[in-house]
Amino acid sequence: MTEDNQTKTIWQIDSMDPEIGEKLREALREVVDPEIGLSIIELGLIRDVVVTEDKANVTMILTTPFCPYGPALLDMTRQKAEKSLNLPTTIEMGMEMWDFSMMEEGAGADWGLF
Repeated sequence: MTEDNQTKTIWQIDSMDPEIGEKLREALREVVDPEIGLSIIELGLIRDVVVTEDKANVTMILTTPFCPYGPALLDMTRQKAEKSLNLPTTIEMGMEMWDFSMMEEGAGADWGLF
């Protein structure tokens, strides 16, 4: 996983099948953090996606370790990924701490960050 000059997180699936990666990004834009009002994609919470023949694994972080909506966000993410990929999907919690630099370019404009 790397980031390019537009701060788009590059998932492993992007190297294998960019179309599937983009399709998944669009599906996961529907998962919105209710406290912040931005999608998990805009926030940069999805850190990696690995897809094999028979399953998918999404690595995700939360904006805060004790996010009250964490369990709901994780489950919504799993459901959207499974539907988009048509594969059983697991969500793995990443160890990174979230910060504003992980957000998509322009996503923090309403907060005066960009």
